[in-house]
Amino acid sequence: MKSNETNFIQRLHRKKEDALEYIVDKYLPLIKGVTYKVLSPLNNNGIMEECMNDILLSIWEHSHKFNGDSKDFKKWICSIAKFKSIDYYRRASKKVEFTSNHLDLHSEKSIEDELIFLEKRTELINLINKLEPLEREIFIMKFFLGLKTEEIAMKLGLTKASIDNRIYRGKKKLNKRASNLKLGENGI
Repeated sequence: MKSNETNFIQRLHRKKEDALEYIVDKYLPLIKGVTYKVLSPLNNNGIMEECMNDILLSIWEHSHKFNGDSKDFKKWICSIAKFKSIDYYRRASKKVEFTSNHLDLHSEKSIEDELIFLEKRTELINLINKLEPLEREIFIMKFFLGLKTEEIAMKLGLTKASIDNRIYRGKKKLNKRASNLKLGENGI
């Protein structure tokens, strides 16, 4: 027996692989759309592919938790895709790796200057991580991903003025915290 529109949910509950194949054929564009909407600012197709695979795995592993018809199933898949994508986005935006390619050995700066620059950048990232989640997300989108204010406003459902205000207030907070760190180091 093959999965179709009327029996794929029951077959999925029984862990029949053809049910998952049917879901991939029918719902993959929906999953891709939700994933792309959330993860596109990262510009990383590998993370999007990994997230979609994780979504399909979650659907397979948690199929016993679903009770309903195909309309409810579509909503269920959308919510799984949305929350998995958000998890991936948060994980990726928190992860900032420093590798040897950050050091430009052919520049006029010395290795010491490059290391000081990386150290200051690490301190800045630590300060940004202490901001409120929405402000942190805005700062990451603006200054690490290079998105324009209008793009950030659209993605977060806020006005451009609101984004500008949050950036201004966030910069003030970061400046104050950075000043406090410098004062604390000198023993004052």
